[in-house]
Amino acid sequence: MPESRDAFDYVIVGGGSAGCVLANRLSADPAIRVLLLEAGPRDRSLLIQMPAGIARLVDHPVFDWRYYTEPEPSLEGRRLYWPRGRVLGGSSSINAMCYTRGQPEDYDEWAARGNPGWDYASVLPYFRRAEGSHRGEGPYHGATGPLSVSAPRQRHPLSAAFVTAAVERGHRLSDDFNGARQEGVGFYDVTQRDGRRCSAAAAYLRPVRSRPNLVVRTMHRALRVTFAGMRATGVEYLRRGRRRTVLAAREVLVCAGAIGSPQLLMLSGVGDARQSRALGIPVVANLPGVGANLQDHLDVCSLWKSRRSDTYDFGLLGEAAVALRWLLTRAGPGASNVAESGGFLRSPLAQDARPDLQFHFVPAQLDDHGRNRLPGHGFTVHACGLRPRSRGSIRLASADPTVPPRIAPRYLSEPEDLDLLVEAVHLSRDIVGAGAFDDWRGEELFPGPGHESRRALIEFIRRKAESIYHPVGTCRMGPAREPDSVVDACLRVHGLEALRIVDASVMPQLVSGNTNAPTIMIAERAAELMLQEGSPTAASGPPDQRA
Repeated sequence: MPESRDAFDYVIVGGGSAGCVLANRLSADPAIRVLLLEAGPRDRSLLIQMPAGIARLVDHPVFDWRYYTEPEPSLEGRRLYWPRGRVLGGSSSINAMCYTRGQPEDYDEWAARGNPGWDYASVLPYFRRAEGSHRGEGPYHGATGPLSVSAPRQRHPLSAAFVTAAVERGHRLSDDFNGARQEGVGFYDVTQRDGRRCSAAAAYLRPVRSRPNLVVRTMHRALRVTFAGMRATGVEYLRRGRRRTVLAAREVLVCAGAIGSPQLLMLSGVGDARQSRALGIPVVANLPGVGANLQDHLDVCSLWKSRRSDTYDFGLLGEAAVALRWLLTRAGPGASNVAESGGFLRSPLAQDARPDLQFHFVPAQLDDHGRNRLPGHGFTVHACGLRPRSRGSIRLASADPTVPPRIAPRYLSEPEDLDLLVEAVHLSRDIVGAGAFDDWRGEELFPGPGHESRRALIEFIRRKAESIYHPVGTCRMGPAREPDSVVDACLRVHGLEALRIVDASVMPQLVSGNTNAPTIMIAERAAELMLQEGSPTAASGPPDQRA
């Protein structure tokens, strides 16, 4: 039997982007005791602190969960690689640091689906609260938030060539993808501070680690949420082979991400009752929506050889020189987030004025997430459809918490998603064909010669498309009357007490862009909801519904 040893007001499972925000905001009240449990180690590695270290983090055996999907029927039965952070800061400690929020319509659609207080006008203040932007205070940006958002310190000439080429082809130049209008091409704002990665751990956790009412425990793997009847009472975890239980006087806050959160709930008996019984897990609550509604951005990479050798295709000696220069100056290629420029464009298939494609440009050859190092020098255009219609699921493979779950995204199960990726390749080729690339453009590697017809491009996409790391939706926010919803608009799990989910899994629909900034926003709003609910004068319901 697990041994109960201590108790806190809030127990947070997962020290990723959302968990770090909650740990900071809740522990700001010295009367509230907070415990943060993280399965991975601390975030002190040079590879994490140096932005360009991302090249070595994508398949790291210590800092990465290194998930794989089930065989994907529409992608030639391939098992796709899904990196996710297993370290303080979570995926914000291993991502490409692009700061984007999506489109206002994304959040208006969340609200329209029965989630009051999540429309764009309501969530914008939480984006601004989180942000310490180089742009200063303004209607779209905050200047004093914990999360440092900077202009890229390092800009490769090839990244600038992508922007110039896209403008040559008639696309709009954008100085701010998070301002009044998302559409256009330009350089991404990045979550960096003085040339260093500014993860959620660096922004929110590191400045408050000395608070006596905040305890952070790394290398503690949550196994299940414990219950007394329908009330969550704590978390059972594994530490050095021993099972122990910590108690939560107020709430258990699950922040383990779009994969880990549904897995933990299902291991705890919260999910589809039939699947729980089939694995011998006692049923606490029958919530079939747990693990359903999985969405992700599927990415197609077009690669070209470069006629010049000054790309980011470094060998081991070159990487060492880059790291040394960064250590001494916090500048040079080591300060690059690698995906420096990109944009949001409308394809010929766009149904309205909203961009339906996102591009990330990389001045290096990037194949199989960078795990397949190609010889020579080149550059890569990433492209993904912003609002995929395909839906998948997360399901348990075993009642053993250490066995990875079954991840079945079911990419391209809706034909519109495939049509859009074909257009993405056409647009990528069109931009790289512009004059700005004349000094750089060499042989096209992918899709490559002979891939001109629609049929050939579809074959290429099925053979080479990969995730761009934006899984969401597996503990969907929505009214209790909807059979696939898991949490209400305050992120409380339907039918249970003292249990809340706070991370990207609660998104009803995938946002039109990178998911880290929206996840931090969700946690900022959740923290305010909890603190106001705990106030003696707080009424029930979200703050926006109170008089």
